[in-house]
Amino acid sequence: MDKILEAVVMSSYPNNVKQGLVRRVIEAAKQPMDSEQCWSMLELSTKLYLTGDTKYKREIGKEVLEVYGHYHPEEFEEFFNVRFLLSLLQEGYGPLGKRSHYVLDYIQLGLQFILESPSANSIFSLLRIEVLRKVCERPSPKQCAKISKLLTQHPQCIPTGKHQVLFCQQLIRCIGQFQCASEGEEDIMEFLEQVNKVSGLLQRIWRTQTSAILPSLKELFTIISSTEEQEAPSNALASVVQFVPLELMDGVIRNITNDDSITDVQMMTAIGRMIDWVSWPLGKNIDKWIIALLKGLAAVKKFSILIEVTLSKIEKVFSKLLYPIVREGALSVLQYMLLSFQHSHEAFHLLLPHIPRLVASLKKEDSNSATSTLEQLAELIHCMFFRFSGFPDLYEPVLEAVKALPIPNEDRIKHLLGQNAWTSQKNELACFYPRLASKSETGKIGLINLGNTCYMNSIIQSLFMASDFRHSVLNLTEGNSQPLMTKLQWLFAFLEHSQRPAISPESFLSASWPPWFTPGAQQDCSEYLKYLLDRLHEEEKTGKRIYQKLKESSLMSPAVEHHYLNKTLIEKMFGGKMMTKIRCLKCLNVSSREEAFTDLSLAFPPPDRHVRGSTSVLPVEEIGPQFIEPPENPSQLTGSPWIPRKAPMARDPAAPPMPVETLGFQEPGEAANPLSGDAIRVDAAKDSLSAFAEQACAPKDSRSVPDLINYFLSPERLTAENKYHCEKCASLQDAEKVAELTEGPHYLILTLLRFSFDPRTMKRKKILDNVSIPVVLKLPILVAPEETEEVCRRGKDRAAPGSGFMSVMYDLCSVVVHSGISSESGHYYCYSRECTDTVPHGQPRDGAPKPASDKQLDFEIQWYLFNDTRVSFSSFESVSNVTSFFPKDTAYVLFYRQRPGRQSCLLHEALAEVGRLHGEPSLHKDLMEAISKDNILYLQEQEKEARNRAAYISALPKSPLWWKDFDRDKDDDNSSGGCSPAAGGGGSGSFHGLVF
Repeated sequence: MDKILEAVVMSSYPNNVKQGLVRRVIEAAKQPMDSEQCWSMLELSTKLYLTGDTKYKREIGKEVLEVYGHYHPEEFEEFFNVRFLLSLLQEGYGPLGKRSHYVLDYIQLGLQFILESPSANSIFSLLRIEVLRKVCERPSPKQCAKISKLLTQHPQCIPTGKHQVLFCQQLIRCIGQFQCASEGEEDIMEFLEQVNKVSGLLQRIWRTQTSAILPSLKELFTIISSTEEQEAPSNALASVVQFVPLELMDGVIRNITNDDSITDVQMMTAIGRMIDWVSWPLGKNIDKWIIALLKGLAAVKKFSILIEVTLSKIEKVFSKLLYPIVREGALSVLQYMLLSFQHSHEAFHLLLPHIPRLVASLKKEDSNSATSTLEQLAELIHCMFFRFSGFPDLYEPVLEAVKALPIPNEDRIKHLLGQNAWTSQKNELACFYPRLASKSETGKIGLINLGNTCYMNSIIQSLFMASDFRHSVLNLTEGNSQPLMTKLQWLFAFLEHSQRPAISPESFLSASWPPWFTPGAQQDCSEYLKYLLDRLHEEEKTGKRIYQKLKESSLMSPAVEHHYLNKTLIEKMFGGKMMTKIRCLKCLNVSSREEAFTDLSLAFPPPDRHVRGSTSVLPVEEIGPQFIEPPENPSQLTGSPWIPRKAPMARDPAAPPMPVETLGFQEPGEAANPLSGDAIRVDAAKDSLSAFAEQACAPKDSRSVPDLINYFLSPERLTAENKYHCEKCASLQDAEKVAELTEGPHYLILTLLRFSFDPRTMKRKKILDNVSIPVVLKLPILVAPEETEEVCRRGKDRAAPGSGFMSVMYDLCSVVVHSGISSESGHYYCYSRECTDTVPHGQPRDGAPKPASDKQLDFEIQWYLFNDTRVSFSSFESVSNVTSFFPKDTAYVLFYRQRPGRQSCLLHEALAEVGRLHGEPSLHKDLMEAISKDNILYLQEQEKEARNRAAYISALPKSPLWWKDFDRDKDDDNSSGGCSPAAGGGGSGSFHGLVF
C-alpha cells in the first residue's frame, strides 16, 4: 500500500485525481493490517511530512499519520519511540544541508496519540531536556514559536525545577536576538505573532511557577544593561515585561536601583534600551515600568543618569506620538520625562522644532486618540512655558501651533510641576510610605492617595466611621449581586481588620469613579458623595436587596416593617424627606410636594441677612458638648404657620412665625431656653467644659450651622420675575415658599455651599467664612397625627398629640474639611468619631447598653483626624478651631447621627437588637481569607524590609524639614493643610508632598 501511495503522490496526475486515489488508500488504512505494512506506511508518511517539497505532499503525510495514530495505536506507539525522537531532534531528518524545518511540528502531531501510552513519560522527559538544549542554540523566531506552541499544547514537556528557571532565562536570551527578516507588512505581522507566542509561553510558566519570575527579570536586565554586545538587543524583549505582575514592580525597581554592583554605565544603557521599547506595538504596561525605573533612580538621586538618558532619548519618544498604536505609552513616558526635568530648559527646547509639525499631523488625523493627545500635549507645553519663561522668540511658533487648544489653569500647572520633579521626593513615597511606616497608634487605617484622590479618601473614612452604616455593609451576605456595594464591603473590611498602616482604594475608585471626573484632577467631595450614594441606592433598588435585618425585630408592626423593608440601605441610613409648600398670597391656597433627600445643601445667607432674627417654622437649636436628658414632661409641638391648629381649613390664616432659636451649652437636665440673639453662656467659672463652651459658640458676627439651616427652612417670597403660577387663580401671583422636613434621616449629611461662581473672573470662588459647628443639633421634623400619638405612647419624644413639629436630636460624627481657595485645587481631610447608642470606651459597663443621653459627656468620644495615609488622635477643639488657625481650611461636609428616642426610634431599636443578637459583623469566608492572606503577606514584607532597611532608607530624602512635616500632626502645623501652592502649602518640604 505504501508503494501505491508513493506512486500516486509522485505521479503527474492533476491534484483532484490524486486526491481521490489518496482518499481510497486512507480509507483502506482504517482496516486491520499487519505490523510490517503499518511501519512502511508510517515511514512514508513521515518522509512526506518532513521532506515534502510541496504543501500538498506534507498535507497527505499529515493525514496518513493521523489515521494510523488513531486506528493503529500500538504500531504508532512502537514507531514513535524515544530513540527515533532523539534522532530527529539531534540529527534532524533529510539529506545533509537540507534538514527539515518541520521536526517540531511532526513531534507535536505525534504526541497527541501517545499521551496515554506507557512510553509517554519517557518521551516527556526526553523533550524536557531537548527543548532546553534547543533554546540554548538560539533558534530563529519561527522555531522558537514552534517550541512555544508545542509546550503550550503539552505543558508536560516544559522543563521543571532548576531547569525551568534556566529555560526561561535562555528563552529570554533568544527573544533578545530576534530580528524581523523583512520590512514587509505580512512579514512584520508574522514576526509579531511569533514573538507573542514565545512571550506567552513565559507568561504561562510564570503563572504556575512565580519563583521563576525574578530570575527571569534578572536575566532580562543583564541583557539590556550589557555594554559588551556589539548589536543592541531586540525590542521584542518588551513583550516579556508586559506579563510581569505589576505588584512586583516596587520590589524589582527597588532592588535594581539599590544594587551597588550595577554601574552607572550599565544602568544608563538599560534604561536607554527600555525607553526604546515604547516603539514595540504589542507592549502593555511598558510605560509604567519605564516611569517606575526613572522614579526609582530619582529616589536614589542618580540624577546624572536621568539627565543623560532624558537628553538622548526624549526626541525619539516624542516621535512615537505620530503612531496611534504606541501613542498612549509614549505620551506617558514623555510627560514624566518633561515634568521631572525641571532644573533646566534643555530637554524641552530639544522638542521645540518638532512640536508644530506633530500638532499639525495630529490635527489632520482627526481621531479620538489624536484629539486626546493634542489636549494632553498642550497641557504639557503650557507647564513648560510656565516653568521656563523668557524665550519668546523660541516659543512663538509653538504657541501659534497650540493656540486653539485648551489652556490649563495655574493651579493645575503648579500641581503637575510639584508632583513630578525629581527633587520633590513625592513619587517614590507612594510605594515606600505604607511599608516603612508603622500602623497608626490610633488603630485606624489610612487610605493611599492615588493622585488627587483625597476627596474620595475623606468621604470613605467618614462613611466608615458611621458605625451603623459600616455594620450594615459588613453584614452583607455573600453573592448579594451588588458589585459596588460588595467592593465597599471589602474596603470597609480591610479598613477594619488589615494590619497595614494604609491600604490602596484603587479597586473601589475605579468602580465608583463618576464618568465625568478627570483622572488625576482634584474633584468636589460632595459631588462624589452624591454620586456614590445614588449609585449604591440604584444598585439595590433594582432588586438586589441586602439589608433584611429589620425583619428579625419583633418590635415592628407589620406596617412599619413593610415601610422599612421597602427601603434600600442608603434610604434607611441617609434618606430623609422634605415637604415643599407654596402658598398663594392672593387666595391663600397651599400646594405641596414631598421629596426624598440624602443630604441638605446649605447656602450662605447674604451678608446683610441676620438669620437669627429671621423667622422659621421651628427653631433649629445648637447644643453644647454635653448630652441633654429629655425633660420628664414632653413639650408641646410647635405648629407650622401653614398648618391649621384645629380643623384643616384652606383659608385659615397662618400662625405667627416663631423666632429662630439657638441654644448654647447647658448643664445636664437644664431646660433649653429660646433666644433671638446670642447663644446662652454658662458661667466660665463653673468648669472647663463651660469655658470651652463659651469659646466654641459662634460670635455675633460669624455664622453657625443652625443659622444656615434656619436660612434653608425660612420662607422665601416669590415675586417679580419669580412669581408663582397659582392653579386656583389661574395666573401668576406673589407667593411664599417654605421647606419642611417630614422625615429625619438616620445620618444627616449637610453640605455647606462654599463654592460660588464669580461672573467677573468666570471661576468658582470659595466662601471662606468661618462657620461654628455645634456638636449636638436639634432639627425640626413635621410629624403626622398618628405618628405623634405612637411616639407619645412610647414616651420617647418631646411630642404631644396633634399635628405639628417635634425636635430631633443629632450628634456630630464627621467633618470633611476643604483646604484651599478653589474647588479645582486644594486638599481634603476629615475629622471623625464613632457615635453609638452605648457608653464609650472608658466608662464602666454593666453588661447592658446605656442610652447616649445618660448625662454622658460628649468629649469622652475620641475624635480622629484622617489625612490620606496619616491617621492621628484629635479633639472637638481641633475641629472647632481649624479655620481660626488656617483660614483656608473650612468645614465643607458634615455628618450627624440621629439620637435614639426620636422619630426613627424603631430603626434604632431594630439596629440595637441586631447588634445584641449578632455582635460584631461576621465576614464571609472569602473576605476573611483575603484579609488573612494579605496580613500574612504584610508580615512577610515587614520581615524582608527589616533585613534590607539600610539599603532603601538611604534612598529617602534627608531634609530635616521633610521629616519634621512628616512627623508633626496637622493640628500643630503653622501652615495650611493644602496640597497645592494655591491651597496655602509651602515648598517641596511641606506636608502636601505626601498626599499627592
